[in-house]
Amino acid sequence: MNWLVLDNPVALWWIFLAVISVLNVSFWLWLGVYLRKRRPGETLTSIMWKLAGAYTLVCAFRALLPRADVQRIVLWDTWFSSVLVGRTVATLAELAFVAQWAIMLYFVSQQVNRPAVRLVSLAIVPLIFIAEIFSWYAVVTTNYLGNTVEESLWAFTYVLIGISLLILQASLVGSLKWAARAAIIGCILYVSFMLGVDVPMYFNRWQSDLAAGKDFLGLFQGFRDLNSRWVLTRAIDDWRDEIAWKTLYFSFAVWVSLALCFVPLTRERWKVTNSQQKDRSS
Repeated sequence: MNWLVLDNPVALWWIFLAVISVLNVSFWLWLGVYLRKRRPGETLTSIMWKLAGAYTLVCAFRALLPRADVQRIVLWDTWFSSVLVGRTVATLAELAFVAQWAIMLYFVSQQVNRPAVRLVSLAIVPLIFIAEIFSWYAVVTTNYLGNTVEESLWAFTYVLIGISLLILQASLVGSLKWAARAAIIGCILYVSFMLGVDVPMYFNRWQSDLAAGKDFLGLFQGFRDLNSRWVLTRAIDDWRDEIAWKTLYFSFAVWVSLALCFVPLTRERWKVTNSQQKDRSS
């Protein structure tokens, strides 16, 4: 534990992640009580809260035991930091997160009669499922091509979500309309980060490995490796490229997941009534 000192930037980063994780889990627990009081016995709010819990708890676990999958580097020397454990729970959490978006888009699009958005709501979970397959390909083989495709699919998914929110916000009223507009800005920033930083980073790593003649792992060799090999490091040079996206992932993305739980509480703002629509068109 002698590395947990204030002049070690990796230590400061980990402490920040730990504090944020405790706050996020605490808020999620409070949110469960709040939602049960507001909508006792309602299925939709219960499902959204449970999906948010899966994402929040896994993000807390991953924040406390950070790792970089392809590089096999970890901050704590334990099997729970292994890629096998981390990538398995991350897959479940990321599917839960995108399922929240799918449910929200589906129910709101039903209320305001936007078939195009309904199609998006049905498409985004399969898209991320494919992204997870490429992620597993990357961590098993240590080939960054998988990460390049994975992150590109995430970016495309949020393009679809952003467009869907743009369509829906015209039919929302009150604070929910402004929340949708803020989410659209968030989608734009996210996609810009992915296409401007994340995807190029993985693509360049893949190209560098090809140029260096790196031998990628095979299926069985890779599975054995991700379950048994991890390299302990607390050096800032090893973690520098991971800090930005992991910090945003374990903080802001969790807040989005928790915020989505409030959407079912605003049903009266989901739609402009048919009579209002007719009045506007006339």
